[in-house]
Amino acid sequence: MLKHKIIGLDVGSRTVGIAISDLMGWTAQGLDTLHINEEANELGIDALIDIIQKENVGTVVIGLPKNMNNSIGFRGEASLKYKEALEDRMPNLEIVMWDERLSTMAAERSLIEADVSRAKRKKVIDKMAAVFILQGYLDGLN
Repeated sequence: MLKHKIIGLDVGSRTVGIAISDLMGWTAQGLDTLHINEEANELGIDALIDIIQKENVGTVVIGLPKNMNNSIGFRGEASLKYKEALEDRMPNLEIVMWDERLSTMAAERSLIEADVSRAKRKKVIDKMAAVFILQGYLDGLN
């Protein structure tokens, strides 16, 4: 059993999808979606820290979108900047970058298969992508 929960983040330019593990570290559930403004450098770090403290989180897993050739593009750089912003505020927190190349596509596909309407998919896609990121990480641990 974990001492602390683990959260997974899917960082976008306007939203950050958040998923959280159970205490056993086996499953990931969607938790929340933070609305951010990357251009204005409003990253929602305060709200994220509130969640981390309230949920007793010991590890944060941030999705790192890589290009298919394994290089890091613009979105990957943005995820690394997000990691740095969180590290600056919480230097003792364990932060792991996780290859998430296909997580958003997998989340979208599973929502389509579940016959979720397009409007509803738009609202939950980031949270679902965070679930895929965190579940991939948890599966690697167990």
